This record gives sequence, C-alpha cells and structure tokens, in this order.
Amino acid sequence: MTDSQETEVSEAQIAVHWREEEYYQPPPAFVAQANANDPAIFDRFTEDKFPGCFTEYADLLTWDRRWDTVLDTSSPPFWKWFVGGRLNACYNCVDRHAQADPGKTAVIFVPELESDEVVRVSYGDLLRQVSEFAALLRDFCGLRAGDRVTLHMPMVPELPVVMLACARLGVIHSQVFAGFSGHACGTRIADSGSRVLITMDGYYRAGAMLDHKAKADEALEEAARQGQEVDKVLVWRRRPGEYASQAPMQAGRDFFVDEILPRYAGATVEPVSMDATAPLFLMYTSGTTGRPKGAQHSTGGYLAYVTGTSKYYQDIHPDDVYWCMADIGWITGHSYIVYGPLALGTTTVIYEGVPNYPDAGRPWRIAQQLGVNIFHTSPTSIRMLRKVGPEEPKKYDYHFKHMTTVGEPIEPEVWRWYHSEVGKGEAVIVDTWWQTETGGFLGSTLPALQPMKPGSCGPAVLGIYPVIYDEDGNQVPAGSGRAGNICIRNPWPGIMQTIWGQPERFIDVYYRKYNKDPQSTDWRDWPYFAGDGAVQAADGYFRILGRVDDVINVAGHRLGTKELESAALTGPEVAEAAAVPVMDDIRGRVVEMYVSLKPGAPGEGAEEKVTAAIETEIGKIARPKNVWVVADMPKTRSGKIMRRVIASVSNFADVGDVTTLANPEVVESIRRQVQSAKLAKGELPRELSEAEYEEISRYGAAE
Repeated sequence: MTDSQETEVSEAQIAVHWREEEYYQPPPAFVAQANANDPAIFDRFTEDKFPGCFTEYADLLTWDRRWDTVLDTSSPPFWKWFVGGRLNACYNCVDRHAQADPGKTAVIFVPELESDEVVRVSYGDLLRQVSEFAALLRDFCGLRAGDRVTLHMPMVPELPVVMLACARLGVIHSQVFAGFSGHACGTRIADSGSRVLITMDGYYRAGAMLDHKAKADEALEEAARQGQEVDKVLVWRRRPGEYASQAPMQAGRDFFVDEILPRYAGATVEPVSMDATAPLFLMYTSGTTGRPKGAQHSTGGYLAYVTGTSKYYQDIHPDDVYWCMADIGWITGHSYIVYGPLALGTTTVIYEGVPNYPDAGRPWRIAQQLGVNIFHTSPTSIRMLRKVGPEEPKKYDYHFKHMTTVGEPIEPEVWRWYHSEVGKGEAVIVDTWWQTETGGFLGSTLPALQPMKPGSCGPAVLGIYPVIYDEDGNQVPAGSGRAGNICIRNPWPGIMQTIWGQPERFIDVYYRKYNKDPQSTDWRDWPYFAGDGAVQAADGYFRILGRVDDVINVAGHRLGTKELESAALTGPEVAEAAAVPVMDDIRGRVVEMYVSLKPGAPGEGAEEKVTAAIETEIGKIARPKNVWVVADMPKTRSGKIMRRVIASVSNFADVGDVTTLANPEVVESIRRQVQSAKLAKGELPRELSEAEYEEISRYGAAE
C-alpha cells in the first residue's frame, strides 16, 4: 500500500446509507402568489437554451447599454458575461426605486438593544446618503473606478450605504467580517492593495459594546508589514457624538465620518456607467493554504444572478418585508441582504446582534414587530434557537410565507422543527447550497413547484447543470448510494471571475481537477470543482456531505485548516499543529487543535498561547474548543500527519486501521489522553450520524 493510499479515500468508494425522507408540499396559498409558479419556467432554462436563458435574469435590471454577447468563453475558465453591456449596480439597487417611490422603506435597522429605536431608511433617504458618502469617497479620499477599499464594519445601516457608494463610483469594495481580527483584516488590505480602510468605533454584541476601532490599528500595522500603506481610515461612530473605543485617533490618518460628511451634504453624484465585466467587489474566503482567496465578482453577471435567484428562489416581491439573519461580512449578506433584495425594490432588515439576546424570543419579536414574511438564516442559528427556546415561536403572532436555510447541511430533525415551529407549518423552506465563489444559489428547490425534503438541498437551481464525479472523473449515477465530488458542468453569471491577483490558483483550485482539455474553449470541458462531497438520490435531489478539502465550516464560517495551523505555528515553542473538526449540536462543527512542541520547549501555558495566537491571527470566531499538546502526531511513513485519525479521536469515533502508520503506538496514548480529559470536563461522546462518520473518514484526504 502506498502512502497516498493510506491517506486518501476515494469518494466513489464511500457507501452512503441515507434514509430517504418524506416530501413536504408547498402550501397552496404560497403557490398562488409565487413569482415562479408556472412549470414552463423549467423549459426556459434547459441546457439547450444555455446560455441565453440567463437573459431572463439580466432583463430584471436597468442597463445603460445592452450587451452584445451573453457569454464569452474565449479565455476559459475566465468566463465573461453580458459582454458589451454597461450598467451601475447602485443605480439598480437605489436610484430606480427612489425615483418610482421615494418614501418606500428600503432598509430597517434593528439595534441589538431593545431600548434603542428601530431605524427605517426610505429609498429616497438611501439615495441621499449613498450620494453624499460617494462624494466623500471621491473628493476626500480620491477614489476612482477600479480602486479597492477595505471595509471592516459590523451589521449597521451604514454598511450597505458604504457598499453602494463604492458601487456608485465603480470602486471595488472588500468587506471583512467584523468578527475577524485586525491581523486578518490587514492581510486582506495588503492582498487587495487598498489605500483606504472604513471601519466603526464599536458595536453591540450580546449586550456589550465591543471596541472595534482597536482592530484598525492592528490591521494597518499588519498591512504595512506586508508592504501596503493605508492613507486614510474613516471611522463611523455607533452613537453620535460618543467615541466607543479606547484606541486613539491618529491625526492626519484617522477621520470621524460624522465630522467630514457634512461637507458633502446634498451632494449629487451620478452613478458611473460600468462595463458588465468590471469587478464589483472582492469577498475573501479561506483556502487550503495560508493565503486567503479574494473571490472577484463582476458587476453585470453577479447582479443579474442574485436578482434572479432572489426573485424566484427567495420569492421576493416589492411589498415583502424580508429578513436575512446573516452577516453582510459573508457572501450571503452581500447577495441576499444587500444586492439581490434591493435590486428588486423590497424592504430588507438588518439586525445588529446575536439572535438570542436578550432571550431566545428575540427573533420572533422582531418578526412580529416588523411584519417580516420572509426569513433567512443558518442551521447553526436554527439549532441554537431550538435548543434554548423550542417553545418560543408559538408565543408570537408572526407569519412567514417563506424560510431559507443556508451555509451548511441541516439535519432532518432540525429541519422539521424549523418547518413546524418557526414556520408554523405555513411556510415553504428552501435549503440552499452554494458558496462564496458561486455568488448565488446552486442547489435548492424552486419553492412553489418542487416539494421539500428534509436534509436535502434539492435539485440544481435553474440554469445549473451539476454532476457527481469520482476521483477518476467517472460519473456517479443518481440513486447509486455512492458519494462523490459535486461539480457544475457549466458557467453561470454569478460565478467569480478569478481569485484577485492569483489567476493560476483560480484554475488550480476550481478547474484543474476535471478539466478535459486545457486548450479547449468549449465550456463543457471545464467543470467547476466545488470541493464538496455529495450524494444524489434517485429523484435527483442532492445531499451535501461537507468539504472534501481542509476547510472546517464553523457556524457557517469557513475556516481554512492551514490558516489555523499556521496561526498555531507562530508560537516559537510549537513544532507541529493540526486542526480537526468536532461535531457540535449547535455550531455544526467546532475546531480542536493538536500541537506538538519543539524539544526542550516548556509545555506550561502552551494551550493558552495557541488559542491566543489563533484569535490574534484570525479572530475569536476561530477559537478552538480544545487545544491538545501531544508528544507526537500520528504520521504516514512519508511524514504526513494523519488528521483523519486525530479527528476520530476527538469525536470518540473508531480510528480505523492504523497499522500502516509510521508510529501507530502514539494513537492509543493520544486517545487515552484526549478522551479521558474530555470525559473529565463533561464532554460526553455524541452519537454520530452516518454522514458525520463519512466526513471524518475523509478528513485530511485533500493533502
């Protein structure tokens, strides 16, 4: 047996024994009002109509100039959509609605503190705010189309204002999740080449005001270390006239927005007409190496795709009150809080804080107060709310017509609670599968026309043609019970254009594996490798099994294990580090770190140092549940750490055959050390599902 055979398990060899769940039909009342309730829509998106089918999405937008070519495949896999077309994303999300109905509410901001007033921003107000801030960016910061600006902002109404002001000018925005550390933000500033950072002094989280400006100083220090200087830092204040941070403002570099913005009161900035293929934003995502990947999304293709999927899959109408309880720091928030809903002229809700503050009834009070009828959240939030307040939804008089789950697979039992208790049996659910790189949904039921099935995202969405391949490129047939790598055979308008500054990495990560002919300009030869394992039932519905590369999905946040391990290795006493996923009832997965120390290095305090290093390098979202200092790691004869083995130990699972390891004797000592410590802390073994066993058995195979 070779070393590669020791560490890799072919997806096609993994038998998956799912119990097929029952179908749930959409309520007739929903079907009657749905945007897509005519089965003829499927005919319009069949493969023989590709790529022209996507003009249906593009026609939802207002164009300055209509495109000449729907899809240009001349330089694969760098697809160009709606070539020759010109438009402005901000105009499509703001101006046209402000002109039609300026008093209509565009954004409702719900502060975390219930004593604070809810803020409603009309489309007319939004246009004014966006124009004034665009003037500031242009005239005070000197930003022009094609420049990059990094945002490190929490969930406040100023965030979409900043994004849309950038889009108005053609400036490429890169929003970094507020929970990420200053170091992580600085890395993204350097990678994108941003000379302006826009941030906030503080924000509320679990009832406490967090000092956020302090991260800006760390970010600038790290960016400078990587060779990128920042000229200006714009600081919004969470509360007017108050400064919520202990970090000093640096004269000549740091500026309070509320002191500069009055200079531009009433300013009118015309939207810059942008080429459809011009970049709109960068969204950084974790990769299997330490350097994050800047997913570059286009203006025309991306906006068309999120608008079309928002209309048909979120079933958004202009008179809906739509609440996506995600964070705008992630792609879900970009696509389905800001760009998609606002392009359709609806009312979108932004909530500042955690779902269970001050108690588990908070989401349902908000829904009742605002008249929310479309609700969108993650399995992590659903699991948490089910655990801490299973009876809460029935106490409130709200009525959802539609609910979404996004970010990770959802367990059938949790799905049923979401349907019966949160949705009160009245709402359809779309269980969506997609990624940062894809811009919008790839897998979901079309809510009025296809039945729901708990635990399954459903079939492919309109215009998407998936396939499951084994490691050798052979197709795994539907209904075979075998898992494989899910791929998309065709391009689509929402797909990222490239990895910012790393075109070869873009090809290597997403297209090299199953490319049939590197010289071909036929899109059929360039399937997109999603990096997720999946199994397809006989009815065509997909179950997503999780990552096949080394990315751990913690509460919907994708954390690259190499990033985690690199952070741990910044400690001078750490010789080796391995990050593994641990199944968790609330967060889906949590991280545990295994480290071995250099000879003679003191072990005292090593756990705390590793945790601190990870929080500093990445952020508290990546804090490991446990850090285990072990004498040695289980390794193959070629020296590769067998992460599958230690992941099994952490999850109280069978470690499998370890006789081929170079040091099989360490496995039992690690098992005794880790599992006895867990039991002593009250961490009892959790019964793993079939899918979770499969995930652990594959873990680390991407090495």
